Amino acid sequence: MSKSDVLVRLDLNNPVFQAHLLTLQKPERHAALDTLNTIRQMTWDQVYRDNGLKWEKIVSVKPPAGIDAIYSLRITQARRATAYRDAEFIRLLTIAQDHDSTYGKK
Repeated sequence: MSKSDVLVRLDLNNPVFQAHLLTLQKPERHAALDTLNTIRQMTWDQVYRDNGLKWEKIVSVKPPAGIDAIYSLRITQARRATAYRDAEFIRLLTIAQDHDSTYGKK
């Protein structure tokens, strides 16, 4: 198995991400869980190229020390999550209340 064939591993342990996920209304929570289930069956190359997820680097937010960049991805039809890549892991950070807040805009 080459590096590009390795499946993405999910890290859902961030307390902010958990709070956002668990307080979504039931239909959105189920949609988010469906998306996460899909991601865990994908390779990183597939994540980068998937038009539904729209993996995008967030340039308006300075990443914390030790993290190269923060990215956004569509987690439901109406919401985007923030995350970063750490080896084979996608470490999820937040689920934005609305699209613009993902990018640090008001």
